[in-house]
Amino acid sequence: MPFRPPLVAHEYFSADPPELPRRRHGEGGPQEITHAELMATDPNGVSVKAHATSGDLLTAQVTAAGEGIIRVRLATDPAARTRSARVLPLTHPDLGYSADVQVADGVIRIVAGSITAEVRLEPWGIRFLETGTGRLLTRTAPGVVDISGRMRTAPFGLSTVDGSVVAYHETFVLPADEVLAGTGERFLPLNLRGQRPVIWNFDAFGSEGDRAYKNVPFYQSSRGYGVVVDSGMPIEFDFGASTQSVVQIVVPDDLIDYYVLAGPTPGEVLTRYDRLTCRPVTPPKWAFGSWISSGFFVDTQEHVLRRARTIREHGIPCDVLHLDTYWQPDGKWSELRWDPVTFPDPDAMLAELTEQGFKVCLWMNSYLSVNSDRFTEAAEKGYLLKRQDGSAYVADSWHGSFPECGIVDFTNPDATSWFQDLLRPLARQGVQVFKTDFAEGVPADAVAYNGMSGAELHNVYALLFNDAVSAVTREVHGHSMIWGRSSYLGGQRHAAQWGGDTMCSYPALASSMNGGLAHGLSGVPFWSHDTGGFSGTPTDDLFLRWAQFGALSPLLRFHGTTTREPWRFPAVEAQVIDALKLRYRLLPYLYSQALLAGETGEPIMRALMVDSPEDPLAWRAEHEYRLGPDLLVAPVISEEQERHVYLPAGEWAGWWNGELVTGPTSIHVSPAPDQIPLYARVGALLPTTATAESIPDGPWKSITIVSVGGLSGTTEIRDDDGVTSVTAVREDATFTVTTSGPARIDRVEFVQVAGYAVPGVVVLNGTVQE
Repeated sequence: MPFRPPLVAHEYFSADPPELPRRRHGEGGPQEITHAELMATDPNGVSVKAHATSGDLLTAQVTAAGEGIIRVRLATDPAARTRSARVLPLTHPDLGYSADVQVADGVIRIVAGSITAEVRLEPWGIRFLETGTGRLLTRTAPGVVDISGRMRTAPFGLSTVDGSVVAYHETFVLPADEVLAGTGERFLPLNLRGQRPVIWNFDAFGSEGDRAYKNVPFYQSSRGYGVVVDSGMPIEFDFGASTQSVVQIVVPDDLIDYYVLAGPTPGEVLTRYDRLTCRPVTPPKWAFGSWISSGFFVDTQEHVLRRARTIREHGIPCDVLHLDTYWQPDGKWSELRWDPVTFPDPDAMLAELTEQGFKVCLWMNSYLSVNSDRFTEAAEKGYLLKRQDGSAYVADSWHGSFPECGIVDFTNPDATSWFQDLLRPLARQGVQVFKTDFAEGVPADAVAYNGMSGAELHNVYALLFNDAVSAVTREVHGHSMIWGRSSYLGGQRHAAQWGGDTMCSYPALASSMNGGLAHGLSGVPFWSHDTGGFSGTPTDDLFLRWAQFGALSPLLRFHGTTTREPWRFPAVEAQVIDALKLRYRLLPYLYSQALLAGETGEPIMRALMVDSPEDPLAWRAEHEYRLGPDLLVAPVISEEQERHVYLPAGEWAGWWNGELVTGPTSIHVSPAPDQIPLYARVGALLPTTATAESIPDGPWKSITIVSVGGLSGTTEIRDDDGVTSVTAVREDATFTVTTSGPARIDRVEFVQVAGYAVPGVVVLNGTVQE
């Protein structure tokens, strides 16, 4: 009986990655580098002649790419570059960094500050060590041969089919207790062990599968190191899926080019990752307020203005109104023109919204509907990706639900300028930011202006698209923020990113959270999600629980296929507003953490191992996070309205009742509907402010320091006008707070914690507080 596909939804058009060719029966396996000969040394490393099992000769280079960063390259051509570098370099090694290079008895030691590469020439192998202690971080592994004599892993070397190189590869040992995390916004368990992701940006249709909108070929380990692979091609990582003993990396590029980064903490790994790629860009302060969307259905100018008035009438804190697809004519997306029927006077609308304290975000993408004259113009000028025959590549980018589209080719400088000229009038009109949707749909068989194939361009296309859009808002408004769905290596320069088209369910809430935590461990601190879920309509309890999660996320936007306006959920509207008021109260703390993230690369919403790297349970904890170092959040993730929460070492105070919990421990909680499980670190000093309907311009006008437990401690407050140091000293019943810096601190309050007495006297900068 012929095979028939299962009766489930499938895609008529899907930009899937090309698969590696399969070997024919009897064809040889991976070619392994068996030994090498030293060719040359220089101030930052060595080049060697690498011998493969086939007898082929390749060139391998092991160098220091910066303090705490070792680079390894293997190619048949020593001058080879990754194919993505033809349009966009993804990494930026410090080529001037001088290492300590030692050669003796067939062993080469390259000391790059805190990391040392120990290279053995025969048999070939590299050990990566912590400098000083000599502790093994990781090491390469030889190929594993089974009883049939066939190689079952892909060791350091290359693979050929019909005499042509199809991929390079590397293999690292994977101890049984090692935990790995990262590779972008991955919606599966945080521990990558047993997973086999393909680093290829997919239109994932949700947040519950193994396909990701945002991929980053970078992971880090509980053993205190990270690995970055420099390639825009569909890299395959095998994290112990084929065999639990090794991690395998297969790169279908013109070389393998990877970096090993020293830790030992996740924060230190991320700092070195940023040095190698780029620093995160912090969004403007207003972006940390709440965003309320029109939703994915027909909208009008009248509806937008009514929405704005209702937000203010109901006392809902909000700073940004997002207008989704239907600000443009139906069926002509994304032509970047107001629909003249439904939005007859956008200038007047934008002026009124500005008067009410709202910023405006517009949805758009880089696909041009065949029904739009923008498509006709772009096709005639050669501004679209093409097919092999030179015609414009028309793709079913909307999977049958809307008209087909052409895809703007950002490898063409003229096409990029043309596209930006469509955005500039909107930005000058008053639109503050654009939602850069899609960009995962470059077909593998497309051809770009600069000669790249679609497979070569596919992943880095998201970077080119977001670079083009963010340049416009930077030019017009002085910030480079976008609200992006797809990203790749180095995409932390695009703030912010959101988790795509989630379903309306508790499992989707939980897996979205994992995606954000994994993305934070991959170097992207400014992340959000569709609060309430995207596809469908949430129940009242789910909407409330998702709003609570959103309120304590780095950024917050209500958006879905149906309305997410809080007053449409009257049974829980008051509790949703309370959650938003808590967020706005904590904004000085959140914004301070955001500015710090821009300096260090550490995420705001952080998996527990970021602050507890020596705790093996923290590496395995899921569906909870620290919001900065001082708050721990465990959103409700099931309709049973109860869950277990793991609290790492230290003392923690329940936010709502002051109950003291000493970690490490796991507790079971059944929170009231209006209370998200939230814990504050005892001894923390949290900067807060009064709740307002929107975020005022400039530095915070008034800050209240909230002490958790009334203990001595220190903190720093970051704001647009600089850094303020805060020191608290507890002596008996007197609590003395001294500040140094520009922050306007005018009061001290306390979270009362069981077992800790609230001080009777508070002295703030020499004045006794009334």
